[in-house]
Amino acid sequence: MTTYKQLMAEKAALEAKLHEVRAKEVAGVIAKIQELMTDYGLTIDDIAKKRGRGRPAQPSNGASKSPLPPKYMDPKTGKTWSGRGRAPAWLGRNPKRFLIAEDAA
Repeated sequence: MTTYKQLMAEKAALEAKLHEVRAKEVAGVIAKIQELMTDYGLTIDDIAKKRGRGRPAQPSNGASKSPLPPKYMDPKTGKTWSGRGRAPAWLGRNPKRFLIAEDAA
């Protein structure tokens, strides 16, 4: 009958062999993928998973949206709100009184 220590030693030996065999196979798979990418002129961007739901990904050139001009202003604190997103509490039930007058050009 085998003992616990013997079984643990066998397990350790099998895990070491698994890691070794996997490393060899992965190296071959990577080489095959690189060869196919070269043959078909593919890049990593062609292979990377595209976002399928929700908002589109932000542009990678670092360009960000400029903030919207404020439409409402609290005269007591000077805080502003663009009219997008959750309305601030200071706006209350009558937002028209906080509207910022647009300059007629």
